[in-house]
Amino acid sequence: MYTILICDDERDIVSALKIYLESDGYRTCEAYNGEEALDIIKNEEIHLAILDIMMPKKDGIAAMEEIRQFSNIPIILLTAKSENRDKLMGLDSGADDYVTKPFLPTELLARVRSQLRRYTQFGGYSPERETKFAYANIVLDAEEKSVTLDGESVSLTPTEFEILKLLIQNPGVVFSPKEIYKRIWKDDPYGAEGTVAVHIRHLREKIEISPAEPRYLKAVWGQGYKIEKTK
Repeated sequence: MYTILICDDERDIVSALKIYLESDGYRTCEAYNGEEALDIIKNEEIHLAILDIMMPKKDGIAAMEEIRQFSNIPIILLTAKSENRDKLMGLDSGADDYVTKPFLPTELLARVRSQLRRYTQFGGYSPERETKFAYANIVLDAEEKSVTLDGESVSLTPTEFEILKLLIQNPGVVFSPKEIYKRIWKDDPYGAEGTVAVHIRHLREKIEISPAEPRYLKAVWGQGYKIEKTK
């Protein structure tokens, strides 16, 4: 059974989400500020966290940045703001997805299921699909769900791992942001350009010597992204 942390300073929202998630078969833990969320994640086995951005004591962004120092669990942000810059700020800080308030519980449940499927594939065992991919000085191991660069381990989130795997499996193929979003998030690609761009930038920062002048993970103007073919 998956355990999901719900963290929001609005207790009615926490109570409602608890009912919906538990009726869908999940176990839940509740927190009402970022400090409580951090304490629970450090001491409990949490498989996914739902964090509100605006909270007392420690907001969702600050809490997430600390979580990312020791955990790659999927994180879905809740925000009352609809501006793209707020959503991108959350993704830039390490979120896997976001939901804007007010939202339908069914929408959030769909996003929870999607993130847990990806997390299970990232960290679980699927012998029929266990494959190791070598590209230049990068080795991606689908069995161990690990990536090394020049023999050194690289820490990726499940979303970053799946994007890198998609591109490495298809060297030279250009994927549009919408295509990447549909394949990785398995959702309507509305707003895909900004979301995918943030994750691509994170990947470059982790696998490129000079992220501003990438050797491997290339942007094709007006079309999308690709892993350059090795010569």
